[in-house]
Amino acid sequence: MAGMTDPDRIWTEAAGRLRSEIGEGPFSSYIAPSAVRADGAGQLILVTPTAYARDWVRKNALRRMNELWLGLDGLSRRLDVRCRAEMGSTPSASQVAAGRAEGAAVIPLQPQSHALAMPMATVPPVADGARAVRAAGLQERLTFDSFVEGQGNAFALAIARQAAAWADGHFNPIFFCGPYGYGKTHLLNAIAWEAQRLRPDARVVYLTAERFLSTFVRAAQDRTMAAFKDSLRNADMLLIDDVQFVGGKAGTQEELLSTLTALIEDGKKIVLSADRPPMALTEVEPRLRSHLASGLTCPVEPADRALKLAVARNRIEALAKLGVVSGEAQAEVLEHLVDRTPGSMRELEGAVNTLAAVAGGRLSTLGVDEVQTLLGSALRGGPERRITVDEIQKTVADHFSLKQADLLSERRTRAVARPRQIAMWLCKQHTTRSYPDIGRRFGGRDHTTVLHGVRKIEELIGLDDQIARDVETLTRKLRG
Repeated sequence: MAGMTDPDRIWTEAAGRLRSEIGEGPFSSYIAPSAVRADGAGQLILVTPTAYARDWVRKNALRRMNELWLGLDGLSRRLDVRCRAEMGSTPSASQVAAGRAEGAAVIPLQPQSHALAMPMATVPPVADGARAVRAAGLQERLTFDSFVEGQGNAFALAIARQAAAWADGHFNPIFFCGPYGYGKTHLLNAIAWEAQRLRPDARVVYLTAERFLSTFVRAAQDRTMAAFKDSLRNADMLLIDDVQFVGGKAGTQEELLSTLTALIEDGKKIVLSADRPPMALTEVEPRLRSHLASGLTCPVEPADRALKLAVARNRIEALAKLGVVSGEAQAEVLEHLVDRTPGSMRELEGAVNTLAAVAGGRLSTLGVDEVQTLLGSALRGGPERRITVDEIQKTVADHFSLKQADLLSERRTRAVARPRQIAMWLCKQHTTRSYPDIGRRFGGRDHTTVLHGVRKIEELIGLDDQIARDVETLTRKLRG
């Protein structure tokens, strides 16, 4: 096989070998959602959906990937790795074809798990009775088909699809974390629906943390604790949403820890979500935090403007299919809604729903001014509700008894450098600013400085209780 020049053939061979070496779980999580393409200088690049995946590949697989590639490539080319944001948008199918015709490599990764490749027709439908029992609490519209992919959630979506496909060797538990209203609940619902579709006889259990807590309390009162425990520990897949709400409840945390331990020992799948990474859940007991962090922590990042516009269009299309509206909203109208609804995706969908209810069949004729008149009270929150870099800097400076100018200065003492890194981390969590943008707002620093600061705080949150408490306090202040 050595001496090949077609990048497509080289990758097919190299990827197959890499998969067998690193295992199905890591390969499916970090390599399969990526693609090989050429940059403007002709350098072959493995393009990952997120910076998180890029960093994992660079640390754990790039060296071996290049060894395999060089052993096959007659032109002795090497692969580099970058995330999608660094490469620009993914090319269209026509661009892919044109690139190949001209000798430019744009190669979607082909290897996928057999479960993902299974045709829809081969999967028997779930019986209505089974669906009613196993899908309690799920929302029918929250499926993979209705999930809108963007730069901030591409990696999380890839992981969710792998979990739903019951991929062997996958990380366990999978822990989705990120700000309120950016798709974690949607992903957990989608996983549950798809996992049940692919394995109709499996027991898939979905619970919110509040439901887990209330059911636990009721079981203790009714002396039905044994049945409650069995209902969870007999699950083939357990999904619990908003785990942060079990914090401070000692008995509930102990039961959740015992349940997770039992399921992991039996090789069952666990998927969880929270508004913060596991080790930042300071109100959760340390042993439980350790278990929550023992698998794969997968961030769901805030949506950028492009993703929000796509979500708004998707919601309009869904409402049109239901007959709520007719026609399409003008582009500037959707842009106005997005700009005047800077909060979560749920708030944006609420604004779109309100517009649809008011507009009905007149949707396509409405301009920005009329929409503002009709929805003025619903949109009065406006851009001022957005958490800004300036607000974060002021809040952090006040918390640490510093001046905002200190965070922008060249001072590198621990008393200033650490709060500056925390502020950078909060900017990445609560704004849609890129690393270069954040760097510019912190005294013109390079994006690599920001990246280092964000990674440092992510590391310290799990190691330093004081840092974790500071981050938690600042997050609550910013959210009001």
